[in-house]
Amino acid sequence: MATKRVLSIQSHVAYGYVGNRAAVFPLQRMGYEVITVNTVQFSNHTGYGKWTGEVFSPAHIQDLLNGVYEHTQQVDAILSGYLGDASIGNIVMNAKDKFNCDLWLCDPVMGDFGRDIFVRPGLPEFFKVEAVKRAKIMTPNHYELQFMTDLTIRTPQDALHACRILHDKGVETIIVKSFEYDGMDQDKIAMLASNVNGEHYLVTTPKVPLTPPPNGAGDVTSALLLGHTLDGTPLNEALSLTASALCDVFTKTYNNGQRELALIEMQDCFLTPRKMYYAASLDDMS
Repeated sequence: MATKRVLSIQSHVAYGYVGNRAAVFPLQRMGYEVITVNTVQFSNHTGYGKWTGEVFSPAHIQDLLNGVYEHTQQVDAILSGYLGDASIGNIVMNAKDKFNCDLWLCDPVMGDFGRDIFVRPGLPEFFKVEAVKRAKIMTPNHYELQFMTDLTIRTPQDALHACRILHDKGVETIIVKSFEYDGMDQDKIAMLASNVNGEHYLVTTPKVPLTPPPNGAGDVTSALLLGHTLDGTPLNEALSLTASALCDVFTKTYNNGQRELALIEMQDCFLTPRKMYYAASLDDMS
């Protein structure tokens, strides 16, 4: 059987691990071929406060995709992260059709608590109105889920209600990253998964006290979830494996006293986490 191929369209940095630099290696380590299209090329992620580089134009992105199409006319999945501009979002949707790809995992990178919306005008509305009609999987964080559904989410039940709104718009599976709800232990962090077929899961792991919070964690999360989805892993197992691997990476990063994620050192945990945290069913809350 041919190796499955992922088209990953998101940001790139020369130093550190965010965007494609955070997503491509885990997918390759899991055994996938990855076609990489970068929406920006910066020296480092913007969390450092200073960086060099440039944002690529929509015409540049389209030109690259046209060139890729000359060599392969089909991919098994499309992964998108930081896009930079709503017009690039439209290019991603067109690529989904051009490459005859059913599986688009859309990470709606646009904002977070403490930062609010940090992308260009038009992009949040693209995710909220257009991407939800075409993406098979979406991986918003807590803040982004609230924005896309106009809800205040304080409990797992609130989150499931918000997920149902996105299901009704067309998204089959939603993974809520960095989910914190009323009453949960302050030293814990959760991820919630909801499938249109009625599967609902919550996994909780220790909150590793990384300061500042690590950039690129969401990009790794989306990549791992996509990798497990492509190999047919059930949703609850994919959620458990992803959350456990992230906890391993965070723990090693913290123990090393470094800011960039310890992806190279912890690459084996992408396939076999050192410690498993298992997702619990939330079906009784649906």
